[in-house]
Amino acid sequence: MVLLRGASLWIIAALILAWCMVGLAFHVQLLGDIFPGKFHRVLQAHIDFLLMSALILGFYAARVGLPWHVRWSMVIGAFTNSSLFLLMAIFPMLDPSAETRPAQGFLPTLFLVYQFASLLTTSYGFGRGAMTVLRSTFARSDSARAPTC
Repeated sequence: MVLLRGASLWIIAALILAWCMVGLAFHVQLLGDIFPGKFHRVLQAHIDFLLMSALILGFYAARVGLPWHVRWSMVIGAFTNSSLFLLMAIFPMLDPSAETRPAQGFLPTLFLVYQFASLLTTSYGFGRGAMTVLRSTFARSDSARAPTC
């Protein structure tokens, strides 16, 4: 259930971001205040939420049993990975393309830690999931084995 719930939540997040982009395109002041950073960062977050949801649904559709920690790593990693773009749109000082030198201070340092934690969590979840699914393709049931002579 965690895969279905997570994918559903991230699809809803992508839908909300789609409406936010419409509002930004129509210069709705409130949305401009919420997302003072680059528009393409909101677009990247939207696309990443959709992509991660599709990946999660693909793993669910494969019907291969995944350990609980892999499922949770996928769902949490999908959120944290997508939210990196969202944070850059909300806090432009975190966007490495916004300045010539990296921002200093507590918030940028916390963002960097969050970024690496997200990278590790996402890589572990989807990487371990992919290896588990791949390994399942080589498993043979007793009924599928050829008779030995």
